[in-house]
Amino acid sequence: MNKESTNKKLTAAELPVGDYVEPGTATAFDTGSWRSIRPVWNKDKCIHCLTCWISCPDASIKIAPDEKKGTVVTGIDYDHCKGCGICSKECPVKVQAITMEQEKK
Repeated sequence: MNKESTNKKLTAAELPVGDYVEPGTATAFDTGSWRSIRPVWNKDKCIHCLTCWISCPDASIKIAPDEKKGTVVTGIDYDHCKGCGICSKECPVKVQAITMEQEKK
């Protein structure tokens, strides 16, 4: 990216071909108000396979270290979750620890 383009907000049509977006910028924007459905995590069903965490495009699956299991899911960051449903779709069928529900405003 050249210096001029980093100082000016570009429209999609103005982005150079092959341009990129800096990684890790999703945490700077609260996008949770966009969704119409939300994932609901059931901690009693969760096997902590971390498939939802790996699959989430917005890093909305919260994880933490655990002495027994290594790393575990601890919840969902609704400030950044857009409600795409990928986490629910990727949760193992036999587990179904994440279900999608209508957003309540």
